[in-house]
Amino acid sequence: MSEEHGNNVSGEVDVLLIGAGIMSATLSAMLRELEPDWSQTIFERLDGPAQESSFPLNNAGTGHSALCELNYTPEKNGRIDVSKAMTINEKFQLSRQFWSHQTEKGSLPDPSAFINPVPHVSFAQGEDQIDYLRRRYENLSANHMFPEMKFTQDQAEFSEKLPLMAQGRDFGKEPVAISWIDEGTDIDYGALTRQFLDSSVAEGTQVRYGHEVVGLKRDGALWKVTVRNVHTGDKQVVRARFVFVGAGGYALDILRMAGVPEVRGYAGFPISGMWLRTTNQELVAQHKAKVYGKAKVGAPPMSVPHLDLRVIDGEESLLFGPYGGWSPKFLKKGSYLDLFKSIRPDNIPSYLGVAATNFGLVKYLVSEVFKDFDGRLEALREYFPAAEGKDWDTVVAGQRVQVIKPAPAPSFGSLEFGTALVNDQAGTIAGILGASPGASITPSAMLELLERCFGERMIEWGDKLHEMFPTYGVSLKHDAAAFQKQWEWTQKVLKLDA
Repeated sequence: MSEEHGNNVSGEVDVLLIGAGIMSATLSAMLRELEPDWSQTIFERLDGPAQESSFPLNNAGTGHSALCELNYTPEKNGRIDVSKAMTINEKFQLSRQFWSHQTEKGSLPDPSAFINPVPHVSFAQGEDQIDYLRRRYENLSANHMFPEMKFTQDQAEFSEKLPLMAQGRDFGKEPVAISWIDEGTDIDYGALTRQFLDSSVAEGTQVRYGHEVVGLKRDGALWKVTVRNVHTGDKQVVRARFVFVGAGGYALDILRMAGVPEVRGYAGFPISGMWLRTTNQELVAQHKAKVYGKAKVGAPPMSVPHLDLRVIDGEESLLFGPYGGWSPKFLKKGSYLDLFKSIRPDNIPSYLGVAATNFGLVKYLVSEVFKDFDGRLEALREYFPAAEGKDWDTVVAGQRVQVIKPAPAPSFGSLEFGTALVNDQAGTIAGILGASPGASITPSAMLELLERCFGERMIEWGDKLHEMFPTYGVSLKHDAAAFQKQWEWTQKVLKLDA
């Protein structure tokens, strides 16, 4: 049944948030500090928080800071481009700062429940990949944002660092190499979301689960939001001064429902996925790392193969994947009609453009859809050669909707792999679209939202923002001392030095 938290929802609120995932939970926490007198209401269509993308088994749980993710350091014209890695790393430091501030404040009472130290490792197979990985290491290791990065091609060192991946490996058949940083993290975004929401509710935020937004339109200076109880069918209307759409794959359609002109021409391309998972503690004990490799040709970045240690509710397991797939659903608990309902005259050119220019992606997804358990196991054996099927189960991962951005005629739309913030010109409504790095950089995305939608208040909020983000306005890419200071502080507060 639907669940209510806080007092009865009033007919008018200052801030209305759609979706009870990490995005809404983070923005709610930030606005609670900046404007404690503002009323807040969160509506979630499912019967609990963090049930879609933020649910721990629906994502990789990686603290995306570009320490090991090779798709953030592409090779261009024979050179390794580290600009995206630098940007993502800097944004993730803001996440660590906000979580640390909230921990010291008492709003996140148990950081070990959502963040744990796990080394981040990059894995190369064959001479070409090894050459790429060595040059990547040389570029990044000299930078203060990638402290104490290491590289090796030595078989003994590889086996010591990754004993599970060394089992059954014929090192003479194909050379391998790894680079790594020990100070990586595994994050349970579901646990983080719940701690945020518990604190927000204690401070007055109203949360309604089992309530779906079915109408959203302007009503003078306010937004008129129609909400339906998914269990009883009852509807109610709430008017809000500001609306945030943190509804995952449904965000684009909700923004369209609101008539936000900034999303005209946008479309969504749904991608599903699967993991292989083991809870065999003999195997888990031999793999204390997150190991990312190179994506196959045509594969989307979210399908880069990786073998990960996960810590969920205090229990350790290993995940491998994700295996790409396709479903017309825009949410894991969505409808098979989602894709077809999203097609409109203004975004047909965007869809046609992606169909014409992304044949490699389509071919990859088709091959993944038809891959059976044995086929998935063969992919795992590229990482763990001695893997046996009896130790692994299949887990369905979360659904992602990649953004298709429109382009001026005669061009067509382009498929975007990343996280995008969209807001109306007046700054009264905003939403998050896209996928990875997603949850990892939520505080940075919410800072951008504040700047765009509440720009006139940023000076007034200045002191509080610097409490929440000590390096706000400082370029950590260029200020090594500032980076080191905030790094040591967050390591200590989040208990990552243990």
